[in-house]
Amino acid sequence: MQTSPMTTSIDAVAAEQQRFMVRVYNWMSTGLGITGLVAYTVADTPALTEIIFGNAIIPIALVIAQIGLVFWLASRVMQMSAQKATGVFVLYAALTGITFSVVFLTYTASSITSTFLVTAGTFSAMSFYGYTTKKDLTSWGSFLFMGLIGIIIASVVNMFLQSSAMYWVITYAGVLIFVGLTAYDTQKIKEMNILGNEGTEEDTKEAIRGALTLYLDFINLFLMLLRIMGTRR
Repeated sequence: MQTSPMTTSIDAVAAEQQRFMVRVYNWMSTGLGITGLVAYTVADTPALTEIIFGNAIIPIALVIAQIGLVFWLASRVMQMSAQKATGVFVLYAALTGITFSVVFLTYTASSITSTFLVTAGTFSAMSFYGYTTKKDLTSWGSFLFMGLIGIIIASVVNMFLQSSAMYWVITYAGVLIFVGLTAYDTQKIKEMNILGNEGTEEDTKEAIRGALTLYLDFINLFLMLLRIMGTRR
């Protein structure tokens, strides 16, 4: 029984998408690993903690550098060389780790571990759904983006109001938004790969761009869940 050209083509696309997504997840995992290692090292080294948090200007400068770097990478990754994109991604993950060290200083190790496991399970389930579902999730995009903008604005406003009720509304809304974004972004990344790009610089840069998106979804989902599940020292 001969296989039709159409079936062969569909199988080839599916195999290429699977290969590409494995690269994306590998890059994302690498970024998370770097962030976690740097965060733990800084939190576990009193001299570094004193240098970074002993001066109020340094954490602010780090956050500004982190935000600037992620916007630059997200907008310019396809114009960079693959080597430069890799370097910027690693640098961003390390910078995030430095600012994330405050998590290890604020919460107990056991609550961080349990929250990470819950985040990993939730992320995996939603990413799997986004990868396998036949439903077009494009319509989710505008709704989730508006929700994201909403919680950002609400978070800024609540910095001045210090409302406990608003804090928890933002937290639970954030969990729902980043759960949805995980599925939406996974489907979008799966479809953006170009067949035949395997092994090229473009393939590497596409994988890094996809990894950055899912990395941000994971990190933000973790932070929102940590607000709910975390036990402070």
